[in-house]
Parts: sequence; structure tokens; C-alpha cells
Amino acid sequence: MQKEQLWDRFKKRLYHNPEIGMSVDTSRMNFSDNFLAEMEPRMQKAYQAMADLERGAVANPDEKRMVGHYWLRAPELAPDKALSEEIIGTLASIKAFAASVHAGNITAPAGLHFTKLLVIGIGGSALGPQFVADSLGGCADRMHTYFFDNTDPDGMDRVLAQLGNSLQQTLVLVISKSGGTKETRNGMLETREAFTRAGLKFHSHAVAVTGVGSELDRTASQEGWLARFPMWDWVGGRTSVTSAVGLLPAALQGIDIDLLLDGARLCDQSTRAKNTAANPAALLALSWFHATKGKGEADMVILPYKDRLLLFSRYLQQLIMESLGKELDLDGKVVMQGISVYGNKGSTDQHAYVQQLREGVPNFFATFIEVLRDRDGASMLVEPGATSGDYLSGFYQGTREALYEKGRESITLTVNEVSPVTVGALIALYERAVGFYASLVNINAYHQPGVEAGKKAAGSVLKLQGEILGTLRSQHGRDFTCEDMAMTLACPDQVETVFKIMRHLAANPDHGVGFSRGEHLWESRFRAVEK
Repeated sequence: MQKEQLWDRFKKRLYHNPEIGMSVDTSRMNFSDNFLAEMEPRMQKAYQAMADLERGAVANPDEKRMVGHYWLRAPELAPDKALSEEIIGTLASIKAFAASVHAGNITAPAGLHFTKLLVIGIGGSALGPQFVADSLGGCADRMHTYFFDNTDPDGMDRVLAQLGNSLQQTLVLVISKSGGTKETRNGMLETREAFTRAGLKFHSHAVAVTGVGSELDRTASQEGWLARFPMWDWVGGRTSVTSAVGLLPAALQGIDIDLLLDGARLCDQSTRAKNTAANPAALLALSWFHATKGKGEADMVILPYKDRLLLFSRYLQQLIMESLGKELDLDGKVVMQGISVYGNKGSTDQHAYVQQLREGVPNFFATFIEVLRDRDGASMLVEPGATSGDYLSGFYQGTREALYEKGRESITLTVNEVSPVTVGALIALYERAVGFYASLVNINAYHQPGVEAGKKAAGSVLKLQGEILGTLRSQHGRDFTCEDMAMTLACPDQVETVFKIMRHLAANPDHGVGFSRGEHLWESRFRAVEK
């Protein structure tokens, strides 16, 4: 396409929202001028499905619950007054709690001010808060934030080492809707033990965000934790950033959560438009549909040209892949849907995988995220007429052009700056785009049966581990190969799992399992030993 024609297409396809300071450019997506018209009947169905969702329809029939994350930034839209009041009341409680911590009215024992925040969660209970904290945080934060977002002991040890002697001034926020999420529970238990070793009372430092009446809620109540905040069943983990899950740690960090909510609300308003050309989330969803042929046939590469947006691709991985990665459609038909998401940041990517993007397998489409404002204040010139930020902009534009020259498609999202408003808008934009795309391909974006299957499988592994340890200890002195153990436990079909469990047990001396290597690794012998 000639440059003049491309410029005409840019002008025709550009969406701009001056109130948010955000633009969406789909001119480098090679769909025809008739594409939007051809897709309009499907989009109108998607708009109706979204309107029903916002009115409180049971959008998740698996769990017979509503999906209401949009009400979090517009409580007046909630289907009944009690819900609206609960949302408003929770937001007020979050602000009051954070203000009391900052003012020193809520303190650690001995009157010490809380200066550090440890957030314990996983998945949506960590990825959203991490993205907000990293994108909007800085050296002037009211509290410095750390995360336990896995059940990796070494990872937890690293974070505790960073906290060091400041543990006595650390507030701990435990986030789990059910209260039974094992990774989060393990992080809480490890933290409790660290506080005990330091001679501190964990409950005097602890706050819960959880479902009312959950296991965690009961624990926090019985032990007298500092506070509890609700996590509603109509808010999914991956869309919980504008609930207490994301707002409480952000407020404690010192981020203006009203502005974050303002950005999300303004974006929600724009994405309710039923004029597709004026709806940025619809333009994203349709671009995804075009690029993937509605069947997940292309990966989504997220390329933010801003260090503060580094974690955005990780956040979007869960939001998009957990929402869209489905075996069955709404009619029960096997469809194997999904879009794979990956990314890092520009211009780092130009020294990593842009070589493949330009000249390798053409199995992707890119989303460039451009931030116009380089920094607070003036920049020095690194050469006549050019700053470091000018180079970053040049690299973004050059990479975009280099990909287009090779027929690689891309979307460009432009924001004026990284601020609470634009971060809130980006979160809301992708939440809505995911919902629209799910409607276009007729799947349920709001459940995650595959995640639950993985949790059940993990529970089976831990149950088998308990049986293995019981057998080793009851037959102290006897050596077992993995095949011996599988036969003893009458599970010969699980011999590989038995092998992996016994190898892991032997690698960690706290389990009291020793091993002798066989000629072949799988012939190694395991036994109970004194700890």
C-alpha cells in the first residue's frame, strides 16, 4: 500500500478519546473497508450481551452468579440498591483505613508506623495489584510494596530477606476469595512463621481481603486481625483490580485510587457505544477476530514502549488467556478457543525477539503501546536535537514500520502519560475487549474450568505424597524404587508421579527421605532417614 493510501486509512480508522488522552489505531491491520460492516450483526449481539451482563444477568451459569466488575467504578449501575451501597461503603472503608495507616492512627505494636506492605496472593489477586504498583509507584510512595505471588519457598525467602529488619513495620495483606487457595495459604503460613521467629505477633500486622464467611474470613475474625475487606463472588480474580483486591494495596502505597476509578469509568462509558467505529474495545476485539480468524490462529504480542508498563503483558496474559482459552462454546460444541499472549517492552524487544517477528514465522499480530510523555520535567539532549525519549519514540516507530514492511499486522494504543487515569482506562479497555471477543466467538469468558482441574490434580499429587511418606516411615529401613512404591500403594499406573514425588522428597531434607542413585535414575532407591 502506498504511503498516501496508508495515511488516508490512518485518518479513517483512528479512534481518539481526548478526555482520557487515549488513541487506538487499527490502520496497520489489513482488514478490508467492508469488514466492520460485515461484522456488525455479531457486534450488535455482543453489545446486547454486555448490556445484559451489566444489568445483572447470570452470565456465569456454571457457578450461577452475576459478573459485575463494571459496577465497581459505577455503583449506580448495580442491579439493586444494597449492592450499590456495599460497593460505596467498601471504597470509603478502604480510603479510611489507608488514611489511618498513613497518619499513624493504625500502627504496628509499640506504636511503630507501617512503612512496608507485603501482599500475599496469586493470579488475579497478585497480577493486577503488581501491575498497578509497578506502573504508578516510585520513591515517594507512602509504603513500599512487596509480593508473595507463588508457593516457591526460595522466592518467599528472597522477599523476606529484602524486608529484613523492617518486618516489625510491615503490614501484611492476604488476598483470597475462598480463603482456601493453597498458594496464598502457604504464603500466609510462611509469613506467620517469619513473624514468630522475629518475636512479632502476626495478627497485629495482618489484613484480609476475602469472601464473607470464608476460611480466611473466619481466621481473621477469630485471631483479631487489623481489618477485613470483602471480595464478592460476582467479581472474578482477573477482573478484580478495581475492587479491594487492587484498590487497598494501591491506596496504602499512596496511589490516588479515585483517579484510577475515574479512568476505568470513563473508558467504560466509551466502550458502551453501539457505534462500532466509536468504540475502542470493539475495535480491539474485531482486530483480534480478524488476525486470529476467530480461531486463535495468531498470537498477541504486547509491546509497551515504557518501562512502567513492563508488567502489563503479564497482567494481560491472565486476563485474556484465562478468559478466552476454552474447549467448549456456549452451545457445548468443541471449539478449542484462545489467544496466546506474550510480550516484554520496547526497545528491549528490538534486541530480543523482534528479529523473529519481522523475518520469522508470521503467526502473530503486535500491539504497540506508545506513551507520549517521556518524564516529569525536562530531558537532556543526548545528541543535537534529540533526547533519550526521542530515541525511544524513534525505535517504536521504526519497529512498527519494519514489521509492516514485511506484512506483519499491528495495533497501536497511544496514551498521553502513565497516570492513574490512563492505567485505569487500559484495564477497563481490555476487560471490555475480552468480553466482546468472547461474544464474537460464542464462549463464556467468565469461568475457568481448566484452572479448577489443575487444582484438583495437584490435590491428588499431595494426597499420594502423604501415602508415600506414611509407607516409608512405617517400613523404616526398607529401600523402595519408584516401581516398588507404586506396587505397594496399588497404583502402578502412577509410577511416574511416584518417581517425581520421591525425587522431590529426597532433595529436601526436612522430609526425612534419603536416596541411593541406581544405574539408571529411575532405579534409584528411597528410604526414611532421621531428620
